[in-house]
Amino acid sequence: MPHLPLDTTLPGDCISILASLPETSVDLVFADPPYNLQLSQDLYRPNSTKVDAVDDGWDKFANFEEYDTFTQAWLSGCRRVLKDTGTLWVIGSYHNIFRIGKILQDLDFWILNDIVWIKDNPMPNFRGVRFTNAHETLLWAQKKKGARYTFNHHSMKALNDDLQMRSDWYLPVCTGKERRRINGEKAHATQKPEGLLYRILLASTNPEDVVLDPFFGTGTTGAVAKKLGRHFIGIERDPKYIKVAEERIAAVEPASEAALKTQEPRGSPRVPFGRLLEAGLLQPGQGLTFARDASITAVILANGHIECNGLTGSIHGIAKSLLHDAPANGWDLWLYEENGSRQPLDALRQKYILTAGNHAQSPQN
Repeated sequence: MPHLPLDTTLPGDCISILASLPETSVDLVFADPPYNLQLSQDLYRPNSTKVDAVDDGWDKFANFEEYDTFTQAWLSGCRRVLKDTGTLWVIGSYHNIFRIGKILQDLDFWILNDIVWIKDNPMPNFRGVRFTNAHETLLWAQKKKGARYTFNHHSMKALNDDLQMRSDWYLPVCTGKERRRINGEKAHATQKPEGLLYRILLASTNPEDVVLDPFFGTGTTGAVAKKLGRHFIGIERDPKYIKVAEERIAAVEPASEAALKTQEPRGSPRVPFGRLLEAGLLQPGQGLTFARDASITAVILANGHIECNGLTGSIHGIAKSLLHDAPANGWDLWLYEENGSRQPLDALRQKYILTAGNHAQSPQN
């Protein structure tokens, strides 16, 4: 089997490179393909300055038939390298997303969601002849209908202030320091914001999974994958973009393994914290210590909540508040004392699971 080139950018045409990669070898594909905008004239602002729009050669196709042929070829290549449990995300605008959606279905992908990325700061419609384009559409599809796939529902809920995340995502376009530039000019006309990829990778991959981006550009997918402890494979044919991407990714500091442990492993029994009280492994009124700061303590209440610094709630909710709303796993972040030493609550949970066996399984909420 060919070697899988993890954490690298492969130079060249995505269709030929996809054909050289091992079959069923990647967990996720994120694709930001050419939109086929076909701008017929320059755009100008009311003050007569020219809009820095997409006019690159990679976005030009002779007609829809040529674009469809190209789309079918790269999507077929992605399907070949995806694991049967894998999923694919593709982003586009009204120019191309409907054509891509049809081809996805023709290739037997099963569409799970369409997500609307609503831009907080869209580019105005300077000509004033149509509504301002303030959103783009993402399609999320699985390779094999009915197969098991990754969706980290609880992480998405935690990211959204403990509310179930919807399919309308309000995120700003890429600006400021995040926007990569060469000699003061945008390095890439359609660079996507890291916040968008952060949400996608956190939702549909796990640490150590392999993420493939066949249109790597300035490496947003690779930068976020590295930050979140995922592997990436980028394909890019423009040496200018590759240079920017490699420099960008090299500067990324990956999150610690502990920080990435934000939810229970698939298939493990779910144990409400209150079960440990019912089993007598913890007692109402017993104290807990916050792992990140030993000066912060909490008291266990009889109903399974804890009280800390005037706040009352679950072990996860209070930990999240202490971490300024960052995703938090209370099983790891709260310590109990036993025989003179402090251990994470997860150690006690594992003890309960071993002694309770199948009875540790709780119904899904």
